[in-house]
Order: sequence, then structure tokens, then C-alpha cells
Amino acid sequence: MARLTTIREILEDRVPVGAMTIGGWIRTHRQSKRVSFIELSDGTCAGNLQLVLDPTNPDYQAVAAKLTTGASIRAEGELVLSPAKGQKYEFQAKALELVGEADPEQFPLQKKAHSLEFLREVLHLRPRTATMGAVLRVRSAAAFAIHRFFQDRGFFYLNSPIISTSDCEGAGQMFHVTTLNIDNPPRVNGKVDFAEDFFKEPASLTVSGQLEGEICAMGLSKIYTFGPTFRAENSNTTRHLAEFWMIEPEMAFYELEDNMSLAQEFVQAVIRELLEKCPKDLEFLAAQEWAQPGHISNLQSVAESQFTRLDYTEAISILEKSGRSFEYPVSWGIDLQSEHERYLTDDHVKGPVTVVNYPKDIKAFYMRLNEDGKTVRAMDVLVPRLGEIVGGSQREERHDVLLGKIRAMGLDESAYWWYLELRKFGTVPHSGFGLGFERLLMYVTGMQNIRDVIPFPRFPGFAKF
Repeated sequence: MARLTTIREILEDRVPVGAMTIGGWIRTHRQSKRVSFIELSDGTCAGNLQLVLDPTNPDYQAVAAKLTTGASIRAEGELVLSPAKGQKYEFQAKALELVGEADPEQFPLQKKAHSLEFLREVLHLRPRTATMGAVLRVRSAAAFAIHRFFQDRGFFYLNSPIISTSDCEGAGQMFHVTTLNIDNPPRVNGKVDFAEDFFKEPASLTVSGQLEGEICAMGLSKIYTFGPTFRAENSNTTRHLAEFWMIEPEMAFYELEDNMSLAQEFVQAVIRELLEKCPKDLEFLAAQEWAQPGHISNLQSVAESQFTRLDYTEAISILEKSGRSFEYPVSWGIDLQSEHERYLTDDHVKGPVTVVNYPKDIKAFYMRLNEDGKTVRAMDVLVPRLGEIVGGSQREERHDVLLGKIRAMGLDESAYWWYLELRKFGTVPHSGFGLGFERLLMYVTGMQNIRDVIPFPRFPGFAKF
């Protein structure tokens, strides 16, 4: 079988005009007595290619009635410069093969506008649409940019476990993993006997690779994880998924200042690379009705701006003096909500912000306690139009302080014996942060629902495919 030339190669001028073979899916088919046209997409780029066919061609006549939207074809012919306005090339098909039919009475993606809500009902066909195609190409480029960023800076890529016996966040919103008979599990003193289970103790899907990342950072200095994480949180919103991907670097000998600098550099580098590598896809997505005006210029601004740094206490003071009536009242000790974060970025600073030194009572046990005994060395990176995009902290490296925090939060210290032991043997200051991949993709693509930036979303009541 002849190698197929992709439409991306053609539109990016990577192949010369001349003879070639192409393949893809029909977007539209128009025919007349003198000439017929097929608009073809192969998913490799935002653009389509126009095929010009002679209606008297026997190959064409044999399948003309079946060349409907969604059908797949392979064509041999000649790529030539197009005399028509609005397109550089056209493909003059000499031989045509219908590879797969698509009955127009049943194929749900006819040439018309489809709502994003409808497309979520046909996930198996959604990648063929222009919108999802653009999103998935940006997603692929973003993943590559993330690996490039860390690899170029001497980080080692770590695969943290998907099945874990540790709850990093201490919130308990985890999916349990078991081989026990859930209808009749073995019990001891009225409780489930996990000693009879596969792992001999309770196990769950991971909520974060951070703790395991800290282990490896204590031996390799700088590592990052990039993998799936799971939260059994019953949040049926546009910003939550039950399964999503996280990027979590961990760095030995990094303090909070180092962590903030790396987070800013990371966000900006990824955005810059996507603006450079995916301009057509980002422009297409920015032109959709759900995208906010000035989307591309906002991304460019974030990629070039210096991130303003605000102490949490200062941020609360700014919010209290704003004169704004917030849905969630502002006072020292609250966890900042999206409306607060967006006021700081969009109205007060008019740019990206890093908020630091949060109250210890609203942050996780592993964050380093400040000398005031009330706050921890936590940081959140906020960007305009979204709010938080990165959350991180300097980790607590002092054994006794960490043990006290674990006990104060009512956590089972025996479950963290190894985490505590890291503080006994060669402990060092260290830091890290987490960035939700899908949250980043929402921001870069301008999509308004997180379910539209992942191929197969998982959320309450839905785990199909």
C-alpha cells in the first residue's frame, strides 16, 4: 500500500506538488455534470483539502452515491496549485477508492453545527469534528512541551504508582481498589477484613504522585511525574473530573522562592511553545462562540508578563478594600474562591499573580510551617480569566514538626511512616507543585468545560468507553 501524504504535510508546504496518495474522511461532497468536489479531512491539522474529480471517471461513478459526509476514502492523483481563491492547493484525483461507508440516515455528524453537549454523547465520533480535532492536537503538543521543559532542565521523569495505600491530600475522596466480594466481604469484628484482600491492606487509586515524587527527589534531586490521578469527589461541574492528568515536579534543595520561579517559567514556556507550534488550531478555537474575546492576546500577555507576588494576608486586605460584593465573604482564614482569584488577576493586578503564605488550617499537612506558626509556605499561581492554574509549596522537611501536623490533623501516622522516615535520613529543604493538565488545556484552548479537553471524560454518573 502506498504511503499516504497527510494534509498537514501539504498545507505546511512539506511536500512538493505532484503525484501522491491521500486518505481521510469526507466533510462535504458536491457534484455536477462537469466537475465534482470533495472536502477532505484527515485530522492531522485544522485545514481541509479540496479534491477535484471528473464525474466521468469510472472509479468515481461506481461510488458517487456513497461519497457522503463521514465516509472514508483513499485517492491517488496530482497535487496542484489551486486557481481558486482562499486555498493554495487542490488535489486532482485520478483514482478513487471508497474505504468505509457512512449512511447519511444514521451518521450523527452531518455537515452542520453541533453543540458541545451533543458531541459528549458521541465520544467515539467526536475526534472527527473540527473542534475536538483541534483540542486533541493541542493536547498532544502540550504534553510534548511539558516533557521538553523538564528534560531540558535536568529533571528525571518518574512513573508514580496508580494504585496506592497513601492519601496524599488526607481528604479521603478516593476510589477503592479491591478483589474482595463486595456483596459478601470477609469481616473481623464487624469490619471488612482487608487482610484477605489482594494487597492485604486497603488500597485506592492515587490522588497524587507527590509523596512518591518526594521519595525520588531525595535521591535524584529533580524529578517530575506526569500521569493520571483520581478523585471520588461528587462535583458535577465544568471544572471537575473524576479522572484527570497531573504534572508534579519535586525538587531537592528548592525553597519557596525557587519553586515560584520555576512555576512561572514552566507556565510561560508551555504557553509560548503552544502559540508557536499550534497557531492554526488555537486561532480556530479562539474564533468559536464560547471563547472569550482577546483569547490569543491574553495568552501572549501571560507568556511575557512578570508574575506579581502577593502575600495571602495582603491579598485578603485587597479583597476587603475592593468594594466588591463577593458571593463568598472575605476574611482572613478563608480559602480563596475563583471569584476572589479573578478579581486579583483581572481587576487589581491585570496580570498573573502568585499568592503565598496561606493559613495552615486550610492547607495540606505536608506544607512547611512558617515561623509565625499560623501560615505555611504554600503558593498558588493565578492567571487572568481562570484563577488558580498551579498549586504548590515548600514541603515540611523537619521530622518533629511534620509529625505534629499529622497528629493535629487526625491522620494515621502509621500510614506515613516512610514519609516521616525521609526526614530522619539526610533530610533537606525541598519543594514542588502540581498543575492539572486539563485545567491548563482549558486555559490555552479557551474551552469552557473540562469535559471537552480530554478524550474520554469521567465524572459522576459517567464512565463510558
